[in-house]
Amino acid sequence: MRTVAVAGEGFRAYDVHVGQGLLAHAGDLIAPLSPRRRCAIVTDETVGGLHGARLIAALERAGVASTVVAIPPGEASKSFSRLAEVCDALLALDLDRGDQIVAFGGGVVGDLAGFAAAIYKRGVDFIQIPTTLLAQVDSSVGGKTAIDTPRGKNLIGAFHQPRLVLCDLGVLDTLPDREMRAGYAEVVKYGLLGDAAFFERLERDGPALLARDAGTLEAAVAHCVAMKAAIVAEDARDHGRRNLLNLGHTFGHAIEAETDFSLLHGEAVALGCALAFRFSAREGLCDGADAARVAAHLAAAGLPTRLDGAAGAPFAADRLLKHMRQDKKAEGGSLVLILANRIGEAFIAKGVDPGAVRDFLITEGALT
Repeated sequence: MRTVAVAGEGFRAYDVHVGQGLLAHAGDLIAPLSPRRRCAIVTDETVGGLHGARLIAALERAGVASTVVAIPPGEASKSFSRLAEVCDALLALDLDRGDQIVAFGGGVVGDLAGFAAAIYKRGVDFIQIPTTLLAQVDSSVGGKTAIDTPRGKNLIGAFHQPRLVLCDLGVLDTLPDREMRAGYAEVVKYGLLGDAAFFERLERDGPALLARDAGTLEAAVAHCVAMKAAIVAEDARDHGRRNLLNLGHTFGHAIEAETDFSLLHGEAVALGCALAFRFSAREGLCDGADAARVAAHLAAAGLPTRLDGAAGAPFAADRLLKHMRQDKKAEGGSLVLILANRIGEAFIAKGVDPGAVRDFLITEGALT
């Protein structure tokens, strides 16, 4: 097991444990944080069916009573209506502020359960047990919680840091290959935004990681968590450097919205990263060879890199731009994008001309 500490100004430090078989020890790790020895497990029906019994048994062995609150799987569960249902279920259990909520699932469950924890009785502790590669390297760490609205993704939410994160790599054995590839996009993102050597390592070790090689997975997940922990420690509330973690996301979120979320988040991020590098090259900010190298690696991993070839194409440039204008980073009608000077050196670009982005999208195959 590898442990990464997450600490920063304005929130209580916590540990992220990464390793095989952690689910069996979840009770021992959670019990010291649970004075009343009681928690609610928010999970989706798929994860609950595959792994729920093992988590419940581990908690029972440590003397922690638990009740399961199950939601349907999929992005559609990140909604006001589902949030209300979860909160009502927690109230029916009479959970108090000394109890915990355990988010047991992928990014959807983590976002929804974390937001419920942030607002339930003005805030209760929660624990993340992410069950997808994407959630393990990204959404479970850092305290961002949110739901979607018809106007965009993650627009309603709160910062609420977990007390503990348990990344059991063994649960990834049941993850569908498509979900594994989608999570890999977020792994690659870390190399692109700030660690060229890590990206080079992925060019060599990516196939082993996607094949779920235990050692390769543990090293990569721990590395990504450590990178994110360092950024969160510096900018917990997303006012500066933390925006770098949104590389590929402004393009990606717009594409997700236009496909009604039929594209997985990681797939949209992969496409968004390829677009961000090509836009950077078009603007003379980075070498076109870097943009081509990024796209080639993502494509080799089975991820989308071309707007005109993605599921849901063709897209309308103006509609994509409308979604991008609603991005949380947008300022005064101008776009804020994460662009790159080279692989491993991303930066926050403010005041990006929407017209230039629209023209770029059209060259990428979007409709006028």
